Amino acid sequence: MAQLWGGRFTKETEKKVFDFNASISFDKALIDEDIEGSIAHVVMLEKQGVLNLSEKDSIVKGLTEIRSEVETGKTRITDEYEDIHSFVEAKLIEKIGDDGKKMHTGRSRNDQVALDMRMYVRKALDATADSIVRLLETINRIMEDNIETFMPGFTHLQKAQPTTLAHHFGAYFEMFKRDHQRLKDTYRRMNYNPLGAGAFAGTTYPLDRNYTSSMLGFEGPTANSMDSVSDRDYCIESLSDLSLIMMHMSRFSEEIIIWNTNEYRFVEIDDGYSTGSSIMPQKKNPDIAELVRGKTGRVYGSLISLLTTMKGLPLAYNKDMQEDKEVTFDAFKTVNDCLDLFNGMLDTIRFNKEIMEKSAVRGFTNATDAADYLVCKGVPFRDAHGIIGRIVIYCIDKGISIDEMTIEELKGFSECFDDDIYDAISLKTCVEKRVTVGAPGKCAIMEELKKNKEFLEKIKEET
Repeated sequence: MAQLWGGRFTKETEKKVFDFNASISFDKALIDEDIEGSIAHVVMLEKQGVLNLSEKDSIVKGLTEIRSEVETGKTRITDEYEDIHSFVEAKLIEKIGDDGKKMHTGRSRNDQVALDMRMYVRKALDATADSIVRLLETINRIMEDNIETFMPGFTHLQKAQPTTLAHHFGAYFEMFKRDHQRLKDTYRRMNYNPLGAGAFAGTTYPLDRNYTSSMLGFEGPTANSMDSVSDRDYCIESLSDLSLIMMHMSRFSEEIIIWNTNEYRFVEIDDGYSTGSSIMPQKKNPDIAELVRGKTGRVYGSLISLLTTMKGLPLAYNKDMQEDKEVTFDAFKTVNDCLDLFNGMLDTIRFNKEIMEKSAVRGFTNATDAADYLVCKGVPFRDAHGIIGRIVIYCIDKGISIDEMTIEELKGFSECFDDDIYDAISLKTCVEKRVTVGAPGKCAIMEELKKNKEFLEKIKEET
């Protein structure tokens, strides 16, 4: 059992204690960050005169070789080591001898793992943000293609007012846009370097924390060494961001699932993103959407787990914090997998536009516009509301829509109706009259698409 702290002890740790304590099975995912951080540390040590040039070059060469050997499979990360830090240091000493023992000068595993996790999360935030951008591009394309694809809008899952597919998808564009902004905000807030904080009280060595911060792409060093090693806010904040992304995908998935039913038939999911039944040959199931909806709870669980782990910990570092890794690794992988598959499903989905339009007509989504028509003719709104309500009951009994009523039938409810009612309550008119900012009318949607394009272009410029 390879340990870095054996000098204080007179007997070996029990095997079951070692196994329970070890994190190598999951923190091996941090090997790139661990080696990159170690290289920056020893380069800084040489700059500060703590190591000589020969020692620095030997350590950097050894670390570079270890990374290459792990990548090619020549060297395997095995569970005889307690953690990834022990593995790297032991392999370095094995490879270059006593110079390897000097790598850890002025450093603790506490600030080392804090650095590794920040670098990992920083990279993961960027990867997730990129996946969000790809999804936003798909949503925006669908919006551009469906500015005049009429459909019912819903409240309480009841058909409410007419809208367009572009308008409906625009709501999700806004959700995922906020998600992207949150990821970038989290990145900016956590991009500070804990290396040099030591166990929690800094070190007596003349470390240049600004130098390592610059080397590793941080804004600067963390301000308090005790907070540096005990802070996991950035993990919790990231998991909160990921939970919101999953919530938005889950809501979207729920609608795709409903729209895919035989009762709605608004969409047809591509065969490549559907599965069948082992017993019912007619089935075509929306499994990707259902799995995204299901895995949302998994990501929520990661957030709650880490919040619970951190809620009662005194300063500074405690071993409980080892629990940050598995939930963070799993949440990022789950979200990125879901984003990739959900985007693929959405990019290949087919919309049954005629069915969506008929559903809007048959759902009396133009009832509010019919009431507004009467108001424009001088009828008080409350009276108009009552008249249209009675007309809806009449239409339900007859099995027709308001559009299909004759002018004589309409006049039976109010003499204020005239032939211009049919144009006033057509889906196109109902939608096009809604031109306020954020509404489904064509002018408003074109302005929304313009802003979407500007947002996506700005992101590309920043990257």
